[in-house]
Amino acid sequence: MEIKDKKSHYISITGKIFRDDGKVLIVKRAPNEKNYPNRWILPGGKLTTDDYLHLKPNSDGLWYNVLEKALKREIKEETNLDVDNVDYLIDMAFIRGDGIPTLIVACICDFRCGEVKLPPELTECAWVNLEEAKNYDLITGVYEELQLAFKKKGHSIYI
Repeated sequence: MEIKDKKSHYISITGKIFRDDGKVLIVKRAPNEKNYPNRWILPGGKLTTDDYLHLKPNSDGLWYNVLEKALKREIKEETNLDVDNVDYLIDMAFIRGDGIPTLIVACICDFRCGEVKLPPELTECAWVNLEEAKNYDLITGVYEELQLAFKKKGHSIYI
C-alpha cells in the first residue's frame, strides 16, 4: 500500500457517552455507507480546520482544546446530544485503503442533555451496558474500547 503523505493524517475522534445509569450510546451505520455498512459504532468523526479557525487563538496564535470541541460538534451533529467531561481514553492509527494515514482519538464523556436524533447516515441507536453491547454487530475494536471505558469510569464490568 502506498502512503500518500507520511506527515499528513486524517484525525478522527470518537466518544463513549455515559448516562447516569452507566449505559453508553452506540449507533448503527446506514446500509448505503461505504465503510462498515449496517455495523454499530461510536459517535464521532473527523477534525476539520473549522473546529478552530473561526475561534480566537491565544496571543501566540494557538488554539487549545480543539479535539474536545471537535468531539462535542460531532456528537451534536450525529446524535443531537450535548456532552461534558471529555476525557482521553486511547488512540489508534491505521492506513486507509486509499493510502491516507488516520489517527483516531477515543474519549469518554458524560451525557449532559438532549434527545437522540440521528442523521441519514445512521439508522438506529441503543444505550447499552457492557454485557448488552455483546449482542450488537460492533466494528472491530469497539467492544475492547468499551471495556476500557467502563473500567475507567469505575462501572461494573461484565466480561
